[in-house]
Amino acid sequence: MSNEEITRASDVGSADAPPVSEKPYKIVFEANKCFGAGKCAEVSDNWELSIESGIAQPKTYFFDEEDLEHNVRAAEVCPAKKGDGCIHVIDRRTDEEIAPDPHGDGTLSVDW
Repeated sequence: MSNEEITRASDVGSADAPPVSEKPYKIVFEANKCFGAGKCAEVSDNWELSIESGIAQPKTYFFDEEDLEHNVRAAEVCPAKKGDGCIHVIDRRTDEEIAPDPHGDGTLSVDW
């Protein structure tokens, strides 16, 4: 899917997504921008740093309210992209980026 085809944040990686009612939040992860600082894994049980690849990876991309806070924290502490982060937490109901939201308007801040 090219940038031109992406019309909503929830379009990214949602082909086999669980129902929004069960898992209303998702992660869009720019793995190509991750440089392995490991800050996400320090603050969230959903994130782990791979010894083999040297980059982080989430255990799950879709989650509910119970796991929202620590995933938002992971997105906020990510130092990649000059502090804007490469972990994006999206509310699938509103299609807005909750974190890190460097633009301040809820639009998806990926840099493909």
